[in-house]
Amino acid sequence: MNARDEWPQSGRKRLILPSPIGTIGRDLPDIEAELFVEAARGAVFMMGDNPALPRMPDKPKLLDFYRLRFGPIARMHHAQSAKLAMESGQSEKIVMACFLHDISNGALVRCDHGYWSAQLVAPYVDEEVAWAIRYHQPLRYFADESVGYQYPEAYRKYFGADYQIPEYIRRDHELARQHRWYMSSRMITLFDIYSFEPGPEPDLDMFEDLIGRNFREPKEGLGFDGSPVAHMWRSMIWPNNFL
Repeated sequence: MNARDEWPQSGRKRLILPSPIGTIGRDLPDIEAELFVEAARGAVFMMGDNPALPRMPDKPKLLDFYRLRFGPIARMHHAQSAKLAMESGQSEKIVMACFLHDISNGALVRCDHGYWSAQLVAPYVDEEVAWAIRYHQPLRYFADESVGYQYPEAYRKYFGADYQIPEYIRRDHELARQHRWYMSSRMITLFDIYSFEPGPEPDLDMFEDLIGRNFREPKEGLGFDGSPVAHMWRSMIWPNNFL
């Protein structure tokens, strides 16, 4: 058996301490002290590949994250959004932006996901694509009758009819409205909100050529190219690492 076939920390109990961002405010017990007691008895904190997750390739590419780290809802949503944009005749930049727009939601961070998603992909895509992904977050909250976009009814259900849009979202909406790439970002919102339809999941293979032309896959693999965001990709490869 080669070293790659073995699981790290084999034969010992592996402990997972959830990241604070996923537990704060949920009235859950603080298990950190308890886990340190278990570690003192011979257990180990999770580091490296988790046997409960599909193992990622040594040099992971974009679609590996969609297939091996995203849940079915996130994967379906991205594929549907991009497919709708493609079928409507949008440019490849817009289709690529739709395919990536919520990538942070897939396996990293949900809050402020547009900003996180843009940062995550910025080294690998056209500047306009990253900009459009970033600003789709504030634009989602504001109607634009010129393209038939209304404030989503789903948001009234999700957040309540009395939800107040934060000032930073209002500020960034105004900034985006004045920008030359406004409509690129607006198109994401248009193909975003309608991309939760039930049905068969689009085949991710249909986006291979699009990705090849519009996403710069590093030869070392995402997470290992030394980019300013490599650590974010590694956090999705090894989401349960203690440190």
